[in-house]
Formats: sequence, structure tokens, C-alpha cells
Amino acid sequence: MLKTTTLFQYFIGLSFILLLLGCNNSRDYTKSSRATGWSAFGRDGSGKRNIKPKEQETGPGLVFIEGGTFTMGRVQDDPMGDWNNTPNKQHVQSFYMDETEVTNLMYLEYLDWLKKVFPPEEKNFRKIYNGALPDTLVWRTRLGYNETMVNQYLRHPAYAEYPVVGVSWIQAVEFSKWRTDRVNERILEEEGFIQENTKYNSSPTSVFTTETYLKAPTLTYGGNDSITAGSKHSQKLNKKGDSTQIFVRRKDGILLPDYRLPTEAEWEYAALGLVGIRKNNAYKGRKKYPWSGNYTRSIQRKNRGDQLANFKQADGDYGGIAGWSDDGADVTAQIKSYQPNAYGLYDMAGNVAEWVADIYRPIVDDDYNDFNYFRGNIYTKNALDDNRNVQVITPETMKYDTLPNGTVIARKYPGELLQVPVDKKETHLRINFSKSDNRNYRDGDKESLRYNPAFSDVDSNGNPRRMYNAPIYKVQTDSLGNIVKDYDHSSKRNTLINDQVRVYKGGSWKDRDFWLDPAQRRYLPEYMATNYIGFRCAMSRVGSKFKKKNKRATH
Repeated sequence: MLKTTTLFQYFIGLSFILLLLGCNNSRDYTKSSRATGWSAFGRDGSGKRNIKPKEQETGPGLVFIEGGTFTMGRVQDDPMGDWNNTPNKQHVQSFYMDETEVTNLMYLEYLDWLKKVFPPEEKNFRKIYNGALPDTLVWRTRLGYNETMVNQYLRHPAYAEYPVVGVSWIQAVEFSKWRTDRVNERILEEEGFIQENTKYNSSPTSVFTTETYLKAPTLTYGGNDSITAGSKHSQKLNKKGDSTQIFVRRKDGILLPDYRLPTEAEWEYAALGLVGIRKNNAYKGRKKYPWSGNYTRSIQRKNRGDQLANFKQADGDYGGIAGWSDDGADVTAQIKSYQPNAYGLYDMAGNVAEWVADIYRPIVDDDYNDFNYFRGNIYTKNALDDNRNVQVITPETMKYDTLPNGTVIARKYPGELLQVPVDKKETHLRINFSKSDNRNYRDGDKESLRYNPAFSDVDSNGNPRRMYNAPIYKVQTDSLGNIVKDYDHSSKRNTLINDQVRVYKGGSWKDRDFWLDPAQRRYLPEYMATNYIGFRCAMSRVGSKFKKKNKRATH
């Protein structure tokens, strides 16, 4: 009896200690500050915000990719002799990536929104819609009949779930920005911070953009504060006699980071699908494809011999012999036609190659940086007026750019904040960057290897100093408003590389299996499009590296 009583008392005491520990771990940080011990939000708590750690939600269409270290570049033979992707060890932060390529249906949703908000029949907005249209003429070839694809591929419902093509790098970036704003606008409506159905009532003078809302919320929707004043949260306050408007801030953790193109390092890491070997810390795995093994056909019993990707198998053979051995596609294939890789990503080899964010250079400078590698940074800041207020683009102040191929695109859309390059105010005595445009930093020339800010950006003739002697195509507008395209006929050009060429990764329906290796890298001017390049979006991970704590591997 004595032993039972003692054991019971011991159990009660242990439970009490655990309870105290539990209470200490679940401390309410909204009541007192860990820094000072004071009330965190003042005496009355009127500034109270939800500051408890909150898990980032996974945005629509995305898959979580846990970051880590890996060998970037070719680990197989290099028969092409390019030497533009020699192996180097890199580390990538956790991020999110689209489960599939962006489809025709997804892109048509974007076009329909542009057409509704910026009617192309109005002269001032005609260039917005036209500048976003995919180039359907990419399907034409001098010695082939593809007019059906020209007329049907983008809009026919039979191709709705096929990857969009004919989209330039610039258009892919604009789609990503649009997607960010539409997703965050939906979140604000669902959380009750803007009026219901606001997202369906946008106009040229009343457009939501995420950065404008965060930096100058009263200027969002063209300054129409009735949209936020009439929200559920504001109505609750008004019933209490408080007319204060409530705006979501970045610190609330409600809005998602930007949808964007993945960096080359992120794309290659995700395509390799190193989940299996990473658990054993074997980051030097010599993977040739996004799947396991060195063959393009399945070796599993239930589907042995089936193709694992959509690619060109031989001259005149884009799918195989009709029947069992066919890969199921002549050109592009419907998304999810093949098995995903270990991360749950579809078509990271084959179907279409994909744009990534990086500027192309033949080298990856891992000596300078081996963490979240990316070449293409151009740092900007918000433009301020004389009263130190941010400037929002309006239909009257928006400007257009004419690209080297003659395409006209909107430089900034109404509702966005005007940006300018950072200057000496931001770069003075910094050691991590010294100017706004860093695309050419350490890209292989003498100036880059021995970088000196005192070097002039122009040569002795007053022309911009360039390492790569790529063609320069001039596009001008004559006195009648007609676009005059001037091709570069110089015979002294020895490369196509410049600051407007972007990397694209992965093999496509038009490529042989050599290009299915995720390490392969090619490039194309950012304003051009093809019938074999598409894209998918990515999103940075905020907070912890992983969603679930990984368990130590057992042996």
C-alpha cells in the first residue's frame, strides 16, 4: 500500500512539473515582451496583432520543396564540350514550385482578366492585351503543315490542360506578377479585409497590387477607400463606434510572397528530386534524369517498357510506333501524363523546356557564391515625389517598351508602384553590393575579375562597355508612329550572349534525351518565344526550412 501511495504521489508531482513546462512553452507573447517584460502593445493593448509563429500556407498549384545541398551541373559526360555547367556544390533554401507547367487554361484566365480590365478596343490599352498574347505563329515551319496548331493549340478546350507555349520570358514574368496579386486579393477577401467580390470588379483606375497595398494601402484601388472601409473587419469596428480602417501588414503573415520564375539552381535542384539520397547525406549522387535509373523507359513490372517522358526518340520519331510503345504525344502532352518525380513535380524532363529567372553566362561563379545562386539581380527602390510619398502608376502615366523584335509591352501597369534604380544612398560603404545592376558581376572579363567601381560603364567611343559582342537590334518609331526595325548586319559579332538572354532548362517534346538531364542549360533572348519552351512558377519559403521535422536516419 505504501509503495502504491508513493508511486501515485510521484506521478502527481511529475504531471505538475510537465504542466508547468507546458505552460512556459506555450507562453502568450501577445501579453508581455520577451525583450523588456512590458506589455507588448501598450497599456490598453490597442495595437495588438497576431504575432504567434504561423506556418506559411502553400499557394494554389504549388508543391513544397525542402532545401538542401546538391551538386549543380553535369555529373555525366559532356560530349558537346560546352563546359558551361561544370559540377559545383550549391545550397538552396526551401521553396515552393508549381506541380505542373502553366497550362493554356491558366494563361487564358490571365488574358481574360487583362481583356476585361484593360479593354483592347480602347486605344490606350490595346498594347497591354496584345503584348501579353502568346505567339501562336511559333508552330509554323517552312517545310511542314502545322496550321491546326497555329489556330487551335492556345484556345481549343482539347488543349486546355496542355502547357502554354509561345510565351517569352518577359511574358512569363508578367504572368507571375499578375498571379501574385490575384491570389493575395482573394486572400484579403476571404479574410474579410476587402469587400466581397471586389476581385471581379477591377477597372483601369481601380486595380489591386500587393506591393501597393503593403506600402501605401490607402492608395490601393486608385484610392477608393470604400472597398476596405466596407469590409467585414471595418464593419465590426464601426458597430463599436470606431471608424478606424484595418489593413493587413506584412507582419501579419496573411499575404503570400511573390509568385516568380524559379532560379536556375532551384529548378535543377527540384528536377533532380534528391529526396531518397538526401536522407543518407549522399548529395553527390550521379543522377542522369529526374527519375531513378539510366533509362528513359520504365523497368517496373506493371508498366515495363513505357516511356517516362515526352521527348524526340530519333530522327522522324516524336512518339514511337503507334500502339503500345508510343509515348502518347506527337508534340506537347497533357499535364500529368507521366509519373512525377520524388518531389511530386510533373514533367521536369520532356514535354516542354522551361524558362528560369537567370541571365545566361557560360560560367557559374560558385567561388563567389554557393548559396541561393542567381545571376540577374537589378536592385530598385520606390520612387518618391517631392513630399516623400510613393508614386502609383495610373493609366495616364503608364509607359510602354518596344522590344528588339518590335513587340510593344507595358513597362508598368496601373496600380503598381513606380520603381527607380538604387543609388549611392543605398550602396555607400556597403560590402555586399555597390550598384543597382549586377548582371555582369564577375562574368569572366578582366573588369569583372578585378572589379573596380571607378571603371567607366562606357568605352572610348561612348558606347556601353560590354564583355560579350552580341548583335544590337535597334527599333525606332518614325514621325508617323510606325515601328522601324533595324537588324544588326555587322560581320564582327562573335556571340549571341548579352544581358537580355535567359536560361531555359529541361528537354522538350522536340529534343533528344540528351537534353533531359536537369543539368543541361541553354539560352534564348528574353523577348523571343518558341513552340517548345513553357514555364512554371516558384515561391520562396518564409520561416522554417521544413514543414515536418525530419527524423534521423536509422541504420
